[in-house]
Amino acid sequence: MPTYRTASEEETVALGERLAGELPGRGVVLLIGNLGAGKTTLAKGIVRGRGAAEHDDVTSPTFTLIHEYGPLGNVYHIDLYRLEEARQVATLGLEEIFDRDALVLIEWGERFPQLMPAERTEIYIRPRENDEREIEVRQVS
Repeated sequence: MPTYRTASEEETVALGERLAGELPGRGVVLLIGNLGAGKTTLAKGIVRGRGAAEHDDVTSPTFTLIHEYGPLGNVYHIDLYRLEEARQVATLGLEEIFDRDALVLIEWGERFPQLMPAERTEIYIRPRENDEREIEVRQVS
């Protein structure tokens, strides 16, 4: 799968907008990277690229856990950073969300692989020097 490089927050948002058209219309996307890697920044672009919200309206769901965007909830943005155990994640109703006709973006989902669908997209975000990011997209099935 492709690997991209961005050199600023704006370029990362723009890449997210571009990826929005390449990602499946419905499915799960894990955004994988260390704290501060740019997961939410990329999500801003994906949500905007889907026409679900402006990127300024997209914020990290670290404390609310789930944000829903679009008039029909066509993009969900989920952050599992604050959850420690699979049983906590299970109370969120992810299976129901996965069944919806929506794109589901999940930060920190790799911590709970047993709860993620086998077929998904994984986007790895790795910080490099001078605000650069290396962003790799992989299909998993």
